[in-house]
Amino acid sequence: MLLRSVLTVAGIGAAALLTSAYFIGTADSRGYSYDETGRASKTIGLAPISLGNPTAAHPGLLMQAPDLPVNEVINTEIKPVQQKFRAGNGDTLAALLQRAGVSGKESHAAIVAIKKHFNPRRFRKGQIVRVSYMPDDTEATAKAASVGTFQGFSLRPNLETEIRVTRGEDGGFAASKIDRPLKTSIARADGVIKSSLYVAGKKAGLPNSSLAELIRAYSWDVDFQRDIRKGDAFQVMYERVTDEDGNLVKSNKVIFATLTLSGKPNTIYRFKTKDGHTNYYNEKGQSAEKALMRTPIDGARLSSGYGRRKHPILGYTKKHTGVDFAAPRGTPIYAAGNGMITYAGNKGGYGRYIRIRHNANYSTAYAHMKGFARGMGKGKRVNQGQVIGYVGTTGRSTGPHLHYEILRNGRHANPLRVRMPSGRKLKGDVLKQFTVVRDRIDGQFASIETGSRQVASNN
Repeated sequence: MLLRSVLTVAGIGAAALLTSAYFIGTADSRGYSYDETGRASKTIGLAPISLGNPTAAHPGLLMQAPDLPVNEVINTEIKPVQQKFRAGNGDTLAALLQRAGVSGKESHAAIVAIKKHFNPRRFRKGQIVRVSYMPDDTEATAKAASVGTFQGFSLRPNLETEIRVTRGEDGGFAASKIDRPLKTSIARADGVIKSSLYVAGKKAGLPNSSLAELIRAYSWDVDFQRDIRKGDAFQVMYERVTDEDGNLVKSNKVIFATLTLSGKPNTIYRFKTKDGHTNYYNEKGQSAEKALMRTPIDGARLSSGYGRRKHPILGYTKKHTGVDFAAPRGTPIYAAGNGMITYAGNKGGYGRYIRIRHNANYSTAYAHMKGFARGMGKGKRVNQGQVIGYVGTTGRSTGPHLHYEILRNGRHANPLRVRMPSGRKLKGDVLKQFTVVRDRIDGQFASIETGSRQVASNN
C-alpha cells in the first residue's frame, strides 16, 4: 500500500509539472522552444494529460498532431519593418526621426554618421525618409512607429543617389552611398481634346510632370482658357526615367510636341545650344519662349478679364487694367520675363505689389500678393520664371488671386491679347545644328508607335 501511494503521488506530481510547462524545453509565451544552439522550434502540447495516458509515463514524448511532426522547426526569422515619412514645414532630419519614434541619443548618432555623405542642413520639406526597425516579435507591423529597435534610415538627396544609415553589430551607425541604376527611355502620346488638354493628356497616359512641361512650353502663345476647342489634338514625345524596379521617377522632359488648334498645327522641338541654354523652337528655329509670359502662374483660373467692369468692392464701373487669376493662397508667382524690379512694397488698393521693367518698352506688375519671395526688392534683377512672390488677398480684394498687368510704353495693355515681343531666333551655324537635331527628332518620333517605349540611354 505504501509503495502504491508513493507511486500515485509521484505520478500526480509529474502530470502537474508537465501540464504547467505545456511544452518541452525552454519555452516563451508564444510557444517557441530553443535548443542549446538557440534554434527555435515549436512542439505540440499535451492535450489532455491524465493519469493512465501512456505518454504520462514518458515525459519526453508528446502527443503528435496528425498534420505536423514532433519538433517541426517553424521559420521564426524576424525581419526589419520599414516606415516612410515625409518632411513637413520646418522639419529637420532630427525632428522627423523623433516623430518616427527614434530616441534623441540614437537619432544624434545616426545623423552624425550620415554627415559623411549628406549635409543635414540641406534637408528640405517634402524629403522622404524610410526608417527601419527590428520588431520585438513576429506579430509586429509597420503601423506602430516604435515597434522595436531602431535599425537606421535611408533618404535620396537626388534621383541618382540613395544614402543608407545602418546599425552595426556593435550598436553604432555607419552611412553608405549607393548609386541607383536608372534607365532613360522615350515614349509617345497622342490625343484628341474633348474638354481640356489636361484631361486629354491624362487619358493618353502623360505623367503629370510631362503634362505640366507641355503646358509651360506653349504658355507664351496659347491662352488655355480660351484658345482650346473640342476636337483640337496633340502629339508628344517625352522622356521617362525609371528605377531598378520600373517605377517612374522623372518625366518632365518633352522632346517634341505638336498642338493642333482649330486645324492649325504648332510644332516645337527641344534644343540645347552650345552656351548651355535649353529652349523650345519651331521648325524654323524661332524660340517658342517669348520675352514675356501671358500667365505668370501655374494652375490658376482666369477670374476677371481686362476692360471696363463693375468693381466688386467699390461698386461702380471702372476700367480693369489687368487680368485676375484665382488661385489658392500661397501659390507661387513668377517673373514674366527677365528684368529689374522697380517697385516692391504696399501700394494702396493693389496691396503688396511688385513692378518689373523688362526693357525700354515693356513692364509688368503683380498685385494682392501674400508676400514676396526672399531677396525681392527694388533694384533686384530677376529671370523669367523666377518666383517673386505668392498669391494672397491684400489690398482691395475679395479673395486670393493674382492681378497681373502688362504696360507697353507706360500704358496698360491686355495681357491675353497683346502681341508679345518675340524671343530668340537661331541663325548661322547654330541654326544648322538645330536643323540636324530637328530632323533626327522627326525620325525618332515617326519610329515610335503610340504608347510604346524604347531605351534612349542608360544612366
